[in-house]
Amino acid sequence: MNTHLPVVALTLGDPAGIGSELIARLLARPEACQRANVVLVGDRWLWEEGQRMAGVQVATEEVPAFGAVRARADTRLAAFLPVHSVEAAQVHRGRAEAAGGRSVLQVLDRCMDATLAGEVDAICFAPLNKQAMKLGGMRHEDELHHFADYLGVTGYFCEFNTLGDLWTSRISSHVPTRDAARYITRERIAQAAELIYRSLLTSGYAQPKVAIAAFNPHGGDGGVCGREEIDTIVPAVQALQARDWPTEAPFHGPFPADTIFLKARAGEYQAIVTMYHDQGQIAIKLMGFERGVTVQGGLPIPITTPAHGTAYDIAGRGLASVEASWQAFVIAAHMGHAHRQAATA
Repeated sequence: MNTHLPVVALTLGDPAGIGSELIARLLARPEACQRANVVLVGDRWLWEEGQRMAGVQVATEEVPAFGAVRARADTRLAAFLPVHSVEAAQVHRGRAEAAGGRSVLQVLDRCMDATLAGEVDAICFAPLNKQAMKLGGMRHEDELHHFADYLGVTGYFCEFNTLGDLWTSRISSHVPTRDAARYITRERIAQAAELIYRSLLTSGYAQPKVAIAAFNPHGGDGGVCGREEIDTIVPAVQALQARDWPTEAPFHGPFPADTIFLKARAGEYQAIVTMYHDQGQIAIKLMGFERGVTVQGGLPIPITTPAHGTAYDIAGRGLASVEASWQAFVIAAHMGHAHRQAATA
């Protein structure tokens, strides 16, 4: 029985987008099955279409259930668990539709069930579309909140965006920018900073350093441009610095948002906690849109995905780059390994 590799579930994402093509390109790399015991979960017709669009043929080993994956003695081929979540006739390439959203929800929920049952160690999903998922029945603002509700999470959770060795988190996410300031509290800053720090430790970083961003221009200029730094952010960082941590001095800041990424790019910090969505997203996507990864932080199981979307405009044209999906898979495999070790300790 081959139990040393983490079991990573891959999904094909929104059937009207580029997800199946990306997963075909990913599994065409021989090193994929060297990093994880892979189980591909999806509709057979969609998997075949993805291979055709990518111009590859990928051999898989069909399994009847998630429970059969870890027991495989030979993991040189990905396992394939076929499901029936959507008919080909229901999918119109490049369009967000209820059928596609329902398909995504059904497959992801099955993968989460398997992870909670100890049959899967991590999930890496191809791009999905929030509008389609809402049309398909999702009651939450985004997939992260769906995951958290499904998994019974009651504590703090947030998305991490990663690019190479740089991770970012944020105090607020998909909210109007005019409302961002009211989310800035000492508690949320402390929770976001600690969560990304501990996630970096889990992902193999021995001495992670986390920078905290300011909210206002020039860090508030001593209160001239705003008092969030004086009243909230600085006290939050000081409180973090006063606590005991597994590594030395992990938290620093706040630093003005227009220079903080220069410090990270120079290697001074491995993570940045930003105060609102675009403060971090613009920088990360400018630095490497085609390689960015989203990690769902604060969940009891590792879940990752490429940071880009479904790319409806190029779906079916064989143009999709696999690099962000590959990086998301590598992170899922690493975190899945740590998750498996913790579960069996």
